[in-house]
Amino acid sequence: MISFTPIKRYTLSALLAALPLSQQAAPASQPGEAVGWGREALPYVLPGTRLTTVAAGGCHSLALESDGSVAGWDANFYGQATPPGWLTNAVAVAAGWYHSLALKGDGTVAAWGYNSCGQATAPEGLTDVVAIAAGFEHSLALKSDGTVVGWGADFYGQATPPTGLDNVVAIAAGGCHSLALRSDGTVVGWGYNGSGQAAPPVRLSNVVAIAAGGYHSLALTGGGAVVAWGDNSYGQLGGQLPPGWLDNVVGIAAGGWHSLVLKGDGTVAGWGYNRAGQATPPAGLSNVVAIAAGGYHSLALKSDATVAGWGDHASGMATPPVGLNNLTAIAGGGSHSLALESDGTVFGWGNNSDGQASPPGGVTNVLAIAAGFRHSLALKQDGTVVGWGWDWYSQTRPPAGLTNAVGIAAGGNHCLALKRDGTVAAWGDNEDGQASPPGGLTNVAAIAGGYDHSLALKRDGTVVGWGLNDSGQAEPPPGFTNVAAIAAGYKFSLALKTDGTVVGWGRTDSGEAKPPQGLSNVVAIAAGLCHSLALKSDGTVVGWGYNGFGQATPPEGLTNVVAIAAGGYHSLTLVAQTPPTLSISVRGGVAVLSWPLTAVGYNVESTPSLALASWEPATNAPVTTAGCYVLTNSWPDQARCFRLRRK
Repeated sequence: MISFTPIKRYTLSALLAALPLSQQAAPASQPGEAVGWGREALPYVLPGTRLTTVAAGGCHSLALESDGSVAGWDANFYGQATPPGWLTNAVAVAAGWYHSLALKGDGTVAAWGYNSCGQATAPEGLTDVVAIAAGFEHSLALKSDGTVVGWGADFYGQATPPTGLDNVVAIAAGGCHSLALRSDGTVVGWGYNGSGQAAPPVRLSNVVAIAAGGYHSLALTGGGAVVAWGDNSYGQLGGQLPPGWLDNVVGIAAGGWHSLVLKGDGTVAGWGYNRAGQATPPAGLSNVVAIAAGGYHSLALKSDATVAGWGDHASGMATPPVGLNNLTAIAGGGSHSLALESDGTVFGWGNNSDGQASPPGGVTNVLAIAAGFRHSLALKQDGTVVGWGWDWYSQTRPPAGLTNAVGIAAGGNHCLALKRDGTVAAWGDNEDGQASPPGGLTNVAAIAGGYDHSLALKRDGTVVGWGLNDSGQAEPPPGFTNVAAIAAGYKFSLALKTDGTVVGWGRTDSGEAKPPQGLSNVVAIAAGLCHSLALKSDGTVVGWGYNGFGQATPPEGLTNVVAIAAGGYHSLTLVAQTPPTLSISVRGGVAVLSWPLTAVGYNVESTPSLALASWEPATNAPVTTAGCYVLTNSWPDQARCFRLRRK
C-alpha cells in the first residue's frame, strides 16, 4: 500500500549487485543500514588453485585451472557459466556470447550453454584438436594437421572455412566472422564482412597473434605492431592513441566493440566502446599475464593466479560510493543502483552505459526512486517525475502535464505513475500493452512494473494486471482479494495478503512464484528477475527462486531488517541500526570521553546546554577509529554535553 511515512535516516554499508522489476523504493519506517547479497562478479579468486588462462563471453566468464578443471561465473541464463560435472583434463577454454567450449587433453572438445544454432554441440568424431574459438553463435576448432573445423550458425559462412585452408597455427571467432593465422604469418578471414572485418589488409604479414571482436579484428606482428581493421564506430580500431600506448605489446584481445593489449611490463591498455568502463583497466593493474575481452567486460589474469575484471559485470554496482548516509530508500536496476538521502538527493552507481546511474543535476526534493533495466526514475515532492538513462522507448520522458503523482514504478523498459486521484499513467515500451492501463482503472492504491507486464492494487484489496501474459503473469488468480502489497518480476507476480501470507502466479521455472510452504507473518515482498524475497514481522528475510548467484539466500544472521528490494541477480535490505554511544570515565581526576569502533564516520560535538542546541566540534578530527578524547579545561563553564553526529 502507498503510505507517507516520516523520512528516517539510514547508513549504507554494502550492496551486492543488478533488474528491479517491481515497485518504487519508498521510505522505510525505521532507520538502518543497507545490506546486500547476490552476484559479485569480480575480482575472482579460486583458493588453493592455480589459474592458467581466462575467457570472456558475451556476459559470462571462464577460467582454466592448472588441474584441468574449469570454473565459470557471472551470467548463466543458458548454463554457459556452469561447466559439465564430467568435464576434466581441460587444457583450453573459449567463451562465446552465450555458450562455452573446453579443449580436453585428449584432443576432443566439450561444449555447453545456448545451443540455438548447434554452436554448443561439437561435431561427432571431432578429435586431434589443438585450439578452439567461440563466436556469437558459432564455434571453431583447429586440428593438429593445420586444418579448421567450424559448426553452429553459418548464415554468413562464418562456420565454413575456405576450401583448401591449411597450415593454420591459430584461430579466432568474432561476432559473425572468423580468422585464421597461417604458419607463414599471413591471416585469412571469412564470414560476415559488412565492415571489412573478415578482409585482412593486403600487405599484412609476420603476424604472431590474432583476435576477433564483434565487428572488428586485430593482429599483432612479430615487430610488436598492432594492426586493426573492420568497424570503427566506437574507435575500437585505435586511431589516434596517446604516445607509447602501443609500445612493447605482447598480447591482444578484441571484445564486442572494444580492444585490449597486454604490454611486456604486465600492464594493460584499452580503447573503443567504454560506456560500461570495459576499455578502462583498473588503476594500478599490474603483473598481468593474460587478457580476455567480452561483450561489455574485460578480464586480466595476474601472476598471482587471481583475476581482475572491469566493465559491465564488474561495474561497481556492488560498491556504493563512499560517504553515503542518511538514506531513506534504495533501488537496484539491471546493473546499476540508486540511493535516496533524507535531504531529497539521489545517488547512483554501477553500470552507467546509458547514464542510468547519473541522476541529472537538477533532481532534488525527491520522495521516491525506481530503477528499471537501463533507466531510472525519481518522484519529486511537487508530484512530478524525472527520468534518465536509456530512452529507446521514451521511458525516461513522463507524459506532459504529469504533476500529481504519488507513486512510481519502473519495469523493464516501461514506467508507471500512480496519480493522486487513484488512476495510473504509463509510458515507454508498449509492445505487449504493458504501458496501457485498462480503461476505467480507478481507486488504485499501489503499482508494480514487471519486465513486460504491470500490476495495480486497488483500494478494495483486488489486483488488476495487464501487458504480456504468456506465462499468466498478468492474470491474478480468480477471486483474489484481501491483498496488501504487490510485486512484479520477469514473468511472474507476487501478492502479500492481509493475513501475512504470500501468493505467486506466472512462470515458476525456478520456483520464483512458489513461496515456501508455511511462510507467514510477512510484512513486505519483492520480486527480482527470477527470485523472490519476503520480509517477516520479526525482521528476518526469506528468499526463494533462482539462486545461481546466491541472491535468494540471505546472509546468515541477517536480522532487524526494515525494508527489502530484489534486483535481477542481487538482493538488498535496510537493517535497523543502533547508533554508537559515547561514554565518560574519570582517569586520574581527568574526564575522558570514549567512543566505540562503530562510530567510524562520525564527529564528536559538544554544547554547553541542550537547551541552546548550539553544537560545535569537540575534536579537530572526525572519528576514524575507536578512541577517546580527554576533556581538558577548554571550556570555562566546565559543563558540557556531547554527542556523536554522522558527518
